Amino acid sequence: MTDFESAKAFLLQAGSGGRNVYDHLSEVITRLLDDRPADAVAVLEDVSHTVKASQFDPKTDTIKDQPAPAGAVQLAETQAKLYQPEDVEDEDDAEPVVPNVLESGSRFAEAGVGVGAEETFRIYLALKQLAAEQPLENVRFWGKIFGLHNDYIVAEAKYREGEEPQPEDEPEPEPAAEDEDEETDPADQLPQSQHKAPKPVPAEDYGTGANKKAYFVCSEPGSGWTLLPNVSPAQIAVSRQIKKFFTGNLDTPVVSYPPFEGTEASLLRAQIARITAATHVSPLGLYTFDEEDEDEDEDRDTYIEDEEFEGKTRGELLDPELSGWAHHVQYLLPQGRCKWVNPNPKDDEDEEEDEDEDEEDEEEEPETGPPLLQPLQNDAELDGQPAWTPRVASQFAGRFSSVVIASNRWPGAYAYALPNSKEYDNVYVGWGHKFTSEAFNPVLPPAPQAQFPTSEEVAEGADPTREEEEEFEAAQAEAEEDDDDEEDED
Repeated sequence: MTDFESAKAFLLQAGSGGRNVYDHLSEVITRLLDDRPADAVAVLEDVSHTVKASQFDPKTDTIKDQPAPAGAVQLAETQAKLYQPEDVEDEDDAEPVVPNVLESGSRFAEAGVGVGAEETFRIYLALKQLAAEQPLENVRFWGKIFGLHNDYIVAEAKYREGEEPQPEDEPEPEPAAEDEDEETDPADQLPQSQHKAPKPVPAEDYGTGANKKAYFVCSEPGSGWTLLPNVSPAQIAVSRQIKKFFTGNLDTPVVSYPPFEGTEASLLRAQIARITAATHVSPLGLYTFDEEDEDEDEDRDTYIEDEEFEGKTRGELLDPELSGWAHHVQYLLPQGRCKWVNPNPKDDEDEEEDEDEDEEDEEEEPETGPPLLQPLQNDAELDGQPAWTPRVASQFAGRFSSVVIASNRWPGAYAYALPNSKEYDNVYVGWGHKFTSEAFNPVLPPAPQAQFPTSEEVAEGADPTREEEEEFEAAQAEAEEDDDDEEDED
């Protein structure tokens, strides 16, 4: 090997940073030839330092540990995917999947309600992302429920027909194994409980009642949407008896009495169903029943938009009697369903047994509630106060201002309507708690069951006194003397 080759091999040796002197000098000379400074010798060290700085990689720096990126940085990187330009297609006739959330947000912002303009815009982009990922017919911003650690942004959606999610089949419980080989003494057998648990009330299918819509939640726009499960009547019934703050984690167990079946995701879904049924309202007359509907005698659960409706005047919307507004979501019965079902249906065999036995149990009366599209003026008062408070959204917008009503039963629920127009919307921003004038008192557990039935046969007798013992001993002594006398006579 010649001296030149040996020297070049030495210069090509990689240093600690993976660079070698040969490549570094080549880049320095190339930079000097490109820039051609007046005094190349004077700036040689500066050019060398600039070349080194351009090749510096902070991820491979061993001098100082690199801290993990902050949560705000990670969130910004996640939300950056929302700001991707898309091709605008000319579909003026087609109804958009995502409504104009920005316009509704500005209407609520006039009244001091909502989540702010910036977050509203990010939610709008997140809803468009959800519509692109799921086969949805429409999706809207339902509201925001606060949590102790994270908040829940809620989207209300409706699947396209034929593409609804199919519920999973619940596994049937296996019967308990019986030990037939082992014979036990009847005295050692434990008493068997005679309690028969009531049959669970069946949940409503998707597209009907409390499960009419599907609901997705996320903690931040762009962080990914999670579909909430369908709600059951038992979950709604228990949610009315407890009060819990949400943590922001859907997998958190719900510790309460009465016990709640499911995690925080199910409790959140139950509260959404209750708030929706009580606070989703619209101008009276905007929706009407279909005249071609044959189920006139039964409780109607569908409606159509009245094409001839031209909107309510400002005075009608601001009427203190609330005669200009109506509910357009079905009422939730105490059973936890919108349509009552008999929880204990009787078969033919059961009816024959009931005829033989004398039963005093009365049949349960069907539960009824207010009909659909009922005016708000029929809502029950709240401690002597109206259930809703109407007001003008902005005193400065004049005749261009909308009318906003606030729910006093569910603080955080609002609705707005534009006078002489079909435009309206509903939103909820709160903790998911119903108003109560008194402090919350949890339901107390029942009294513990008695260990054994109390009766005279098993009741413990009182100890005899000394006088009673002496009388008993004297009676025994006399009986023994009488027996001895009879034996002597024999």
